[in-house]
Amino acid sequence: MPGLGTPTARTRAQQLRRQMTKPERLLWSRLRDHRTGLHFRRQHAAGPYVLDFYCAAAKLCVEVDGASHEMTSQHDRQRAAMLLREFGIVTLRVAASDVLKNLEGVVAHVAETARHRSAPSLAGASCSP
Repeated sequence: MPGLGTPTARTRAQQLRRQMTKPERLLWSRLRDHRTGLHFRRQHAAGPYVLDFYCAAAKLCVEVDGASHEMTSQHDRQRAAMLLREFGIVTLRVAASDVLKNLEGVVAHVAETARHRSAPSLAGASCSP
């Protein structure tokens, strides 16, 4: 179950909530207020991983990629494959630079992706924990 991260992942998620990057903070400011009609969690532990943002009903992980992600692309691919295989979670990657330059466009893309993923099973209902 995606909500049950390992103890190490849960501890790391708590730390990351306090140390969010500027693009993560900006995106969270839009996702958290439910203007999109969706419910997201931030720094959510899933198995041994911490997901930047997660919509449970859509089984959608949103990752904000900055310079550090470019160096760990193999790790990111393995993580995305495990999330899909074990939990059915799809990963949507957005560039930190896009969040900084076009926040509303990124929010619209994330919301559309989540709605599309949740529509078959929920017929328009919000993503919720």
